[in-house]
Amino acid sequence: MNGLRIVLMILQVIASIVLIASILLQSGKSAGLSGSIAGGSEQLFGKEGRGYEGILKKVTTAGAVMFIVVAIILVAIQ
Repeated sequence: MNGLRIVLMILQVIASIVLIASILLQSGKSAGLSGSIAGGSEQLFGKEGRGYEGILKKVTTAGAVMFIVVAIILVAIQ
């Protein structure tokens, strides 16, 4: 049980680092009214799903899911 806990804690640290890095690498939303209008049209027509931004979004989602699942498992085995 102690070995499993150590492995899960290592996975938690890796998930944290992946989550922090993927969030910091994402570009911020454009400021101002014109940025919010342009950002809305990009989401509406699905231009964000491909390329660098799409990959970062998927990595962020996977990192967040892994972080939450590992945290729940760590609490459950404690």
